[in-house]
Amino acid sequence: MPSQSTSFDVVIVGGGMVGAAMAAACHGQGYSVAVIDGQPPQREWPAGEVDLRVSALSRASQRILERLGAWQRIEQLGASPYREMQVWDALGGAGIHFDSADLGQPDLGHIVENRVMRLALWEQLEQSANVELLCPAAIEALSIDQHVARASLADGRELTAKLLIGADGSRSFVRETLGIETGGWAYDQRAIVANVEVGHWHRETAWQRFLPTGPLAFLPLADGRCSIVWSAENQRADELMAMDDAAFMLALEEAFQQRLGPILSVGPRAEFPLQMQHALRYVQPRAALIGDAAHAIHPLAGQGVNLGLLDVAALTDVLAQVRAKGRDIGNLAALRRYERARRGENLIMLNAMDLFKRLFSNRTLPLVAARNLGLAVTEHIGPLKRLFISQALGLDNSLPPLAR
Repeated sequence: MPSQSTSFDVVIVGGGMVGAAMAAACHGQGYSVAVIDGQPPQREWPAGEVDLRVSALSRASQRILERLGAWQRIEQLGASPYREMQVWDALGGAGIHFDSADLGQPDLGHIVENRVMRLALWEQLEQSANVELLCPAAIEALSIDQHVARASLADGRELTAKLLIGADGSRSFVRETLGIETGGWAYDQRAIVANVEVGHWHRETAWQRFLPTGPLAFLPLADGRCSIVWSAENQRADELMAMDDAAFMLALEEAFQQRLGPILSVGPRAEFPLQMQHALRYVQPRAALIGDAAHAIHPLAGQGVNLGLLDVAALTDVLAQVRAKGRDIGNLAALRRYERARRGENLIMLNAMDLFKRLFSNRTLPLVAARNLGLAVTEHIGPLKRLFISQALGLDNSLPPLAR
């Protein structure tokens, strides 16, 4: 195909949930946008089938998706609210219970299939005159100079943009090509995901038990089933993935203490490795990283997509300020405002989840006693619990406008 050049205000590499949300936000500000992705969203699936990959979306994330025009469609396709959360330690048994009613809120969040969120956002983008979806498309080369960012595609097209945004996941081609290094480490764990039918109603409650080999979460689905995320040390993960369904269900019942009765059935299982990874920089002239391209986190609190959507909200806020002043959106000084707004906040969350992972996997008796005492004390101090739950919901006014 002959080479051709197309100019945009913003080129986004990666059209997953976070990249698509960023495109919708840029469209809302009147920017011309191109989204490059390797595969289109899944558009249909059998009735009653639930994706293995789900996200626990916070209230702040819900607000962002409402303002981007995607939330109503997400609800139509299927979103399962959870109104309570039960967390307890396998060693010692202490636990903590969160209830949305304590804050006068209808719920603590929603469990949403990743494919549902992506499809709802893509349907919004497909209706946008100033958004071009280049999919399937492969990016072969990137270059940035003082005036423009260039992206060369495998089919010969060349795109230019005032701003290039990398939203292409933890193995980001954009990040690596720009030479942005990362810090972090791989955990000795893999997350096993599956959908299970349980004997008792889940009570619209998210459940999590901290086992010495890793946390086990049961997330409520609208049809009464639960989506499980079982983070297990590699050796234990090997054992669990090698089991037939009957043996896996027995292991799951034992690990979960049959809090929801017997496991009646289990669907297909999948697994993925866990890591903590953080880009040392989020921006450089004419380029910015968002979502997993900037940070990857342990899934024990389900914060990955929520952090990515807050990146979107913060970068959107910066772009709005730049546009209002008639300035260049690729200006490094402006992009650094986004980096300052998000890198520190994300680092706090990454370190907190890393600390929780290490704290609850430690079998040392004094540490077991200390963490159980901490859970017990927090459970009985109402203001402290309300502070935790308020922060998790995203009810504070320090969030970017798109998330408030």
